[in-house]
Order: sequence, then C-alpha cells, then structure tokens
Amino acid sequence: MVNTAYESGRIGLLLIDTVNEVFSEKGKSYSEFKEEFDRIGTFENLKCLLAGAREQGMPVFFAPMSFTEEDYTSWQYICGIQQEMYDNRLFEAGTWNADFHPDLSPRAGEIVVSPHKNIDVIATTDLDTQLRQHGVQYVAVAGMVGTMCVESTARTAMERGYHVTTFVDATAAAGGRVAYDAMILRYPLISHATLTVDDFLAATAKAQ
Repeated sequence: MVNTAYESGRIGLLLIDTVNEVFSEKGKSYSEFKEEFDRIGTFENLKCLLAGAREQGMPVFFAPMSFTEEDYTSWQYICGIQQEMYDNRLFEAGTWNADFHPDLSPRAGEIVVSPHKNIDVIATTDLDTQLRQHGVQYVAVAGMVGTMCVESTARTAMERGYHVTTFVDATAAAGGRVAYDAMILRYPLISHATLTVDDFLAATAKAQ
C-alpha cells in the first residue's frame, strides 16, 4: 500500500551526502556510482527534486558526512564501510571533497544538520530535532548511498513515527544494478511511499 496523502506545511525533504566526493567527477567515490547514476538519472533527478521542493516551499535539510584526522586514526571499532572510508580518506573534513556539490547545495534559510559519521543520520546528528522544530511529519529521503545512509535513515525515521518517502530514481546503490534491485524491493517495507521524483512532486503539489 502506498500512502501519498501528504499534509500541506508538514512535508520536508532530506538530502544525504550531496557532496563533491560522490557527485563530482573528481570525487573519490564518483567512479563507483557513475554507471548507475547514468542509468538511473540520479543527479538530474536530484536537481529536479530539490528545485521542485523549493518551488513548493518545503523546508530542505542537508545531511553531509565528514571525518577529521582524529576520526580516521582514533576509532577503536571499525566496520567494513568505515575501513574503506578511512583507508581512502573519503569525506575528509575541511576539503573540497566534503563540500556540497554546487548544484546540490543549501541556500540561505535551508538547514544543514551536523555532519554524520555513521550510516544512520538520525541516530548520530541533530536531524530529528531539526525536523520536529520545523514541523515536519512527512519526510522524503534522497541522496546517497541508497543501500546505506538513505536506507538506514529512512528506517529510523519510520520507527520514530514519521511518514517516510523513498525514491526509485533519486539515489543509487553500492553494488550496481543487482544491489539496486534488492534495495527497491526493501524500500516499500520501511517507507510509506516509494516513488519517482515526478510522482512525489505531483502528489505533494496536490496537498498545497
């Protein structure tokens, strides 16, 4: 069952890790996702999603990831994805790589939550407080990586009582098409709606 009965004034857009590391051709992670970005149209869809949310007056929340040298060298228990990031110095704080991509950057008045250092943005930042302080009950989650940060954050948002929307075309999976297909099967289990960008913006426009 897909629930797209959005409530005007209560909808927010969350964009995760829309940074140069992932979306710029010189980013260290770009080559890993380029083929899927091209197949899905991820980058252009994210730009359309952001523009549509702004046009409809939704609050937009940006969740960047970054690590300091102390993070890279002092953590005691390192999981596989953290090891990959640390070994390659991905999302290094204070560098161009951790900056927002120019086409997916916050404007004045939009909310940048504290940088997340683990996969679940809600669990490790002020995002939950920011959503509630801005009156958001319907949260749409897009960005990267679809099988990790997006999925984990969407699941936690659902468990905390938010209405959650995920996207089939505004993210991509680590692991290519096979991982993407599995991700899209899971999303409806942890979301109230799993939509294209166009369908989401059409549904939210009806709520205005």
